[in-house]
Amino acid sequence: MAEEKKRVALISVFAAVFITGFKLVIGLMTGSLGILSEALHSALDMVAAIITYFSVKISDKPADKYHNYGHGKVENLSALIETLLLLVTCVWIVYEAAHRLMLGNTHIEVTPWSYLVVISSIIIDYSRSRALSRVAKKHNSAALEADALHFATDIWSSSVVLLGLISYQFFGWYAADSIAALFVAVIVLWVSYNLGRKAVDVLLDRSPADTNATVRAILETFPAVKKFHSIKIRTAGADTFIKLNIHLDPDLRLFEVHEICDNIESEIAARIPRSEVYIHPEPEEISHISKEIDDHL
Repeated sequence: MAEEKKRVALISVFAAVFITGFKLVIGLMTGSLGILSEALHSALDMVAAIITYFSVKISDKPADKYHNYGHGKVENLSALIETLLLLVTCVWIVYEAAHRLMLGNTHIEVTPWSYLVVISSIIIDYSRSRALSRVAKKHNSAALEADALHFATDIWSSSVVLLGLISYQFFGWYAADSIAALFVAVIVLWVSYNLGRKAVDVLLDRSPADTNATVRAILETFPAVKKFHSIKIRTAGADTFIKLNIHLDPDLRLFEVHEICDNIESEIAARIPRSEVYIHPEPEEISHISKEIDDHL
């Protein structure tokens, strides 16, 4: 599992290096802000891909004496860093595009190389985005998911730049290149927001609503469970940690209670991959019910 994640991350690093260099050379040759903004976008994607590669290597290390819950949150931290890098891209793109539009300095040189670099970028980005997304879903990897979104964003932004080049060359709309760059910035901002929100939620141990609903649905299928409460769920990278309390018949023997807990844990593990479940069983007695009533008054 770890080898597949590292392999797809490393290939993405090489792809990002190639795309960045290609865009930078053509952008400087033609003076296209759209292509130069894409080059900067890809450069930060390259840095993000490198961060992803190392975070994937670290995140699958097992728990140790000082990291009792493993190293999975390295992936979420990586996703947050990638978000900040995307925001840096936006600031530069918006500044340069507004500067050119205000000064009227919108002349660029469109050549066959301009189209070649953009179309090549779209093809490479599409293949990398699909490969990263597939492995991210397979292994529940936040870092690879963030990297996949980076490459997916490049597809849309490159398409906008391609449209700007066509509008400039064939319709004489000289501001099209700068406007296309602003559209790139809007796309990047939207992706940054979604990436950042998800990364922060995990780093702050926000309980995933879908996971919580799944756990509740599983518990309701066990007739022996009279009541359940205090469900606490946190994620770290690909791992999910679940704690909960269940009420059982007080006349059950210890081995029967243990068997029920084992069955619940097995069912949750089958529905939620890479989950660790901690169950605290309690006897369903009047004292518990009375205490819960008092707590809610």
